Amino acid sequence: MTLLERPTRSRAAAGAKLSFLAALALLFSMPDGGLAQAEPRHGLSIFGELKYPPDFKHFDYVNPDAPKGGRIVTMGTGDVNTFDSFNQFIVKGDAAQDLDLLFDSLMVRAQDEPDAVYGLVAQTADVAPDRMSVTFKLRPEAKFSDGTQITADDLVYTLSLLKSMATRPQYSQPLHDVVKAEALDPETVRYTFQGKLVRDLPILIAQLPVLSKAYYTANPYDETSLKPPLGSGPYRIKTFNSGSSITYERRNDYWAKDLPVNKGRFNFDEVRLDYYRDRTIELETLKSGNFDFREEFSSLGWATQYDIPAVRDGRLIKALLPDRRPSGAQGYFINTRRDKFKDPRVRAALDLVFDFEWSNKKLFYGLYSRTTSYFENSDMKAEGLPSPQELALLDPYKDKLPPEVFGEPYTPPVTDGSGNNRANLKKARDLLISAGWKPDAEGKLRNAKGEQLSIEFLDFEAQFERITLPYVENLKRIGIDANWRLVDPAQYQQRLKSFDFDVTTQRFSLGLTPGVDMRAFLSCEAAKAQGSFNLAGICDPVVDALTDKVIAAKSRAELTTATHALDRVLRAGHYWVPHWYKPFYSVAYWNKFSHPAVQPKYDSGVLDTWWFDAKKAADLNSGKPEPQKASQTTPNSTQQPVKQ
Repeated sequence: MTLLERPTRSRAAAGAKLSFLAALALLFSMPDGGLAQAEPRHGLSIFGELKYPPDFKHFDYVNPDAPKGGRIVTMGTGDVNTFDSFNQFIVKGDAAQDLDLLFDSLMVRAQDEPDAVYGLVAQTADVAPDRMSVTFKLRPEAKFSDGTQITADDLVYTLSLLKSMATRPQYSQPLHDVVKAEALDPETVRYTFQGKLVRDLPILIAQLPVLSKAYYTANPYDETSLKPPLGSGPYRIKTFNSGSSITYERRNDYWAKDLPVNKGRFNFDEVRLDYYRDRTIELETLKSGNFDFREEFSSLGWATQYDIPAVRDGRLIKALLPDRRPSGAQGYFINTRRDKFKDPRVRAALDLVFDFEWSNKKLFYGLYSRTTSYFENSDMKAEGLPSPQELALLDPYKDKLPPEVFGEPYTPPVTDGSGNNRANLKKARDLLISAGWKPDAEGKLRNAKGEQLSIEFLDFEAQFERITLPYVENLKRIGIDANWRLVDPAQYQQRLKSFDFDVTTQRFSLGLTPGVDMRAFLSCEAAKAQGSFNLAGICDPVVDALTDKVIAAKSRAELTTATHALDRVLRAGHYWVPHWYKPFYSVAYWNKFSHPAVQPKYDSGVLDTWWFDAKKAADLNSGKPEPQKASQTTPNSTQQPVKQ
């Protein structure tokens, strides 16, 4: 998720990097179009062959000879900008970021393929011919950081924890159809599924964190804690200051450091995250050299606040790194659980009032493009009239859908950017009147009970004020009692978890191959689950049914057809006021790092593949940096902090 430019829990692990949620599936296509696997394999993929063979040495986007050492200090991002827990899996508390550095999984994503994973804790995966189970063979050398062996019992216990009531819905809901895990022997675990929508489950399971049964038997799973948890990953927690900083140190005894999936990765001896509640202080701290790397989520900041000597002489690099992932859905999400927002005409009116072109011109320096789709910047976005294949999915629900679903997909209104939005304001007011909100003698819109239509925009970042207040003023002009409410990050997060808001800004990004992860954002089940990502409260049987079609797709063509149909229905539902996107990461970093010649196609690669360059660091400290030009690459797409 991302918004304007605010970091949200999208950095995946980043605040919610949800890496295992990125929808995935199985390996070989059977003659009937089903997905299955004939024998144990070294990896899993959804709609095609794996790029890397069983004897591959390393991923193509790493430098296998990258030196280990040094440290990188970067910023903690998220909706809270602080933390009070090292348990990222449960609803309670606000977890520190990048805790997934502590945990291994059965298999690990290849960031140059849309949906492939390769063996880490697991040597092989074997999907049953009927696709109703998957069996993983564990590596006998796989160990937790205390030296104890990872066994099948740990995997069985992990599933029970992640399916428990204490777990965040984004982890637990996709596991609904995983019936059980069983240890066939200490090094073999089998997962059994139910239902028809099982395509993604083997890869979903493959990317779950491996949790220690012994540790979580002795320590409560369902409580927040600042006790560093026992993991098996490449890093451990070295030090932390509660709520303000956390330092991870690379484990020299990491059992998997020489596996092909890890060659050239995890090169920093230390990764430190510093949390700042004020963006201005954060930026000034970067400029002073007190931390090393910052992703900029503000167009204003990017355009106006980096004209300093360190940038001009190449000591502080300002670069645009390609982001080729679907940009996702960022916008003002409207809480349809509240009666005043249940009528789609009311929600459509809110979209008419927002003037993106003026905002982009006056506030964003033309940096952004308008988001129109839930699958923006991908071939999954609906365009034009529905195809015959899309109509085949939509026609059974014709009596439950608005007519516009069967025409051109809904696109937000466009203005001339002058700030004169009178035509759209009149249309919005007319829609609200037709929905039962009648103007009183003073022009204020009231319902039959005499209550004025009111809207509170909930936020935790002051810098969003410049964007939302002009919108608020336009809403007031048509008779709505609108206001922008700034609360502290902890209160903001709690109100989101309990859905105690009218409208809030958020960014959600689905995977390159959407699957069961979609339920956490779109399903009726998620709409009712506290702490879920379904902020808008979308609860529509047609959306649920089309989501199931996406999850059940047996080919890339079927998947794109289903996402097109789903996109049309969601856009016609007016559950949000869409924001904007840019297809690159805007980053600034001190010139003391190097990186591979090839960036991972679907990731920035910073913490994963960069390394500390001792020579550059020495030159930097001596005041003689190696000259570099800022990258101005402008590529294709996104998940995850809100962009302003």
